[in-house]
Amino acid sequence: MPPGLRASEAVGLKVGDIDSGRMVIRVEHGKGGKDRYVMLSPQLLRILRTYWRLARPAKWLFPGRDESGPIDVQVLHAACRLARAAAELGKRVTVHTLRHSFATHLLEGGTDIRIIQVLLGHRSLATTARYTQVSAGLIAATASPLDRLDLEVVPSA
Repeated sequence: MPPGLRASEAVGLKVGDIDSGRMVIRVEHGKGGKDRYVMLSPQLLRILRTYWRLARPAKWLFPGRDESGPIDVQVLHAACRLARAAAELGKRVTVHTLRHSFATHLLEGGTDIRIIQVLLGHRSLATTARYTQVSAGLIAATASPLDRLDLEVVPSA
């Protein structure tokens, strides 16, 4: 599943939505009927190419049983549950958790929150802010503007 997409957006991807020339994925009719682009990492492209060579999907990137439509979103949720169990993770992991993690990792990597807003397809920056949880390490590593001042502490007489 491409990182940052809603489950419904991921299952609705078409083969033609993968634009390896520009290294983007087109999300057609996302929430609110809006189209947007998200980044296509070289690593994800390699994975998708291997998948395509094996599965040879025609229209839908992840076709359903009869291939006339995409897989049901519940199939994606079930795959996530199976992957979590196989990895023996103690924490609860959902497709939506992965979306939150994607946003958090981008923020921690220095990506501007407005870019994250566009990637997630949020209308409101406030919604994006709820998705991004800043780690204590990132907070501790952030320089204070106060440190730019050349202050001298003088004890009182």
